[in-house]
Amino acid sequence: MSDTVPYYEDFTEIKKKIWSMLDDAVTNRSSQFRIPVFICGDQKDFDGRIVVLRKSDQSNNLVQFHSDIRSDKIPKLKSNKNASMLFYDKEEKIQVRLKVECNINHNNETTKESWSKTGHISRKCYLVENGPGTESPKPTSGLKPELDNFEFTMEQSEEGYKNFTVIQCKIKTIEWLYLAAKGHRRARFELDNNKEYWLVP
Repeated sequence: MSDTVPYYEDFTEIKKKIWSMLDDAVTNRSSQFRIPVFICGDQKDFDGRIVVLRKSDQSNNLVQFHSDIRSDKIPKLKSNKNASMLFYDKEEKIQVRLKVECNINHNNETTKESWSKTGHISRKCYLVENGPGTESPKPTSGLKPELDNFEFTMEQSEEGYKNFTVIQCKIKTIEWLYLAAKGHRRARFELDNNKEYWLVP
């Protein structure tokens, strides 16, 4: 890729590139932005994990992913709704870091809408008997034997809805880094006050 890309030294083009990559990641399973690292907690107990990007909404400065209500990230977010997300695309040589404020949706209109669009196989994650991270005396999928295959029905999958959550992440700041042979470029965007800065990479 040429280093003279439109977004090399142009704030407008940088933002356009970031949102196009986020939008693409929602539907493109090959996108490297599809599975960012999500980090939450506080100074004494913080943790990171891979999540799957499920929505990108530039008009509301929002991204979202799905989770199990029994996941240990939920109490962390209830204690501290501030979190960060890290995206990196090796081919594009672009890193994006988001600082976000999280809203947990459980058994409401947001989750109903997202659940209705969640495929049969994807619902399997929410059918485990015990929550993610629960200790087990032996290797296990966490599923009942009759569900531990791909033959369960859509009707059976509805049982998982009670565990299904949608985490909406309101973006507060975006940090962008582009790795270029002729000189890296880094910028920060503060969305609440609409400020833009160049940073030393």
